[in-house]
Amino acid sequence: MRDTDSEEGQKTPRKRDAAATRKRILDAAREDFAEHGFTGARVDRIANASGANVQMIYRYFGSKDELYLAVLADIYVRIRQHEQTFDLTAKAPLDGIRQLVEFTYDYMRDHPEFVALIRSENVSGGQFVRRLPIVSESTQSLIGALTNLLERGYESGDIKVKIDAKHLYVTILSLCIVHQSQRSTLSVMLEEDLGAPEWLDVQRRIAVDVVHRYLSADRT
Repeated sequence: MRDTDSEEGQKTPRKRDAAATRKRILDAAREDFAEHGFTGARVDRIANASGANVQMIYRYFGSKDELYLAVLADIYVRIRQHEQTFDLTAKAPLDGIRQLVEFTYDYMRDHPEFVALIRSENVSGGQFVRRLPIVSESTQSLIGALTNLLERGYESGDIKVKIDAKHLYVTILSLCIVHQSQRSTLSVMLEEDLGAPEWLDVQRRIAVDVVHRYLSADRT
């Protein structure tokens, strides 16, 4: 008679070890790709940082291209998962949109690796992200929730302007990411440290205020 409990006990640790190893590799790869871009990233450096080895990385991901694709998919899934922790459609329209602006601003501030990877991918013309259906698929729930807020706000009169949810989201993202993605050059141009906490706090209030005033201001 087979010892089923013993067999299950042997399988579970192996699965856990595999998941932990994959996570370590992804974490190390995210940092390396963010710092050096796709071309400058090195699989051997990622292996050293993750405590794995090059052969193991190729066994898990197949190639450097596939590893980079996995990193991109992971960063988009992460931000979408964070967004889903608060139910936008359960909130009053302007409150929900304010929370989305605040969350987006804070996420870009606290995750410079996300900003760096997106910047790098845009420089390359989005050649890798185009191969990831999950990027657009995972964004549909956010656009749907934002559409719901806008429609309810316009019907109630709290929102005074009709705007497509995609246009609004691009506007929100612009207010929350430009000072991060162009921090180095803007800091020199303006002779101001755009990474200083005080500066970031002021810019956060401005981002929220700009969106709120645009949506709620009376128009003659």
